Amino acid sequence: MNVKGLIVLVTGGAGNFGQAIVKSLESSGASVVIMDLHELNKENYYKVDLCNEQQVEETVNSILIKYNRIDVLINNAGAIYSEPLINIMNPKQMRHSYDSFKKYVQINLDTAFITSSIVIEKMVRKRIKGVIINMSSISAVGNAGQSAYSAAKAGLIALTKTWSKELGSFGIRSVAIAPGFIDTESTSFALNDGIKKHLLKNTPLKKLGKVDDITKSILFAIENDFLNGTVIDVDGGLTI
Repeated sequence: MNVKGLIVLVTGGAGNFGQAIVKSLESSGASVVIMDLHELNKENYYKVDLCNEQQVEETVNSILIKYNRIDVLINNAGAIYSEPLINIMNPKQMRHSYDSFKKYVQINLDTAFITSSIVIEKMVRKRIKGVIINMSSISAVGNAGQSAYSAAKAGLIALTKTWSKELGSFGIRSVAIAPGFIDTESTSFALNDGIKKHLLKNTPLKKLGKVDDITKSILFAIENDFLNGTVIDVDGGLTI
């Protein structure tokens, strides 16, 4: 698929990382539509609670009225959350909160399922061939202190592989992208010098990734018509 002229729906497109994805796609000639709960002053922005199935369906219907089709869906919405399963430093509430687990699985996994099921139904009914891109993470292989986040990101990979088998006959591909540690302000804020040094030591390329490493991977996933059910690890070799 040539990116130029495609209608691309990006969830979580109002955040810094999401905006970088949007900018890259627009620079390549795509028409990008954004769904996010956070405010964004753009004509192609739709405010929607992605956990609310009815809101999502109504918004997708509005998008289809305006653009007639959706060629690509990028499930980028999500939130990082860290909490150990057992926290011995907090004896009054030692175990992981189940409410927190449900909340962050919903934010990172349920939103992708809700949006994808609605968009894919429309694509199948309108006989549109396209691609679903799920933004996973290297945490999908398991990251200590991130039970909810890791489970959700692993779930996205499972959905990607399942949908690649279910939807291939409709001409709809599914691809997951699993970023590693990217050199952003939020990463710098989250990692102290000791942790950063440890990561660099264990990354074969001895450096953090850049945002455009991810956006280029997204463009590649869209344009390669034989890429299906694949997880693209963009982590400098950290998870080898």
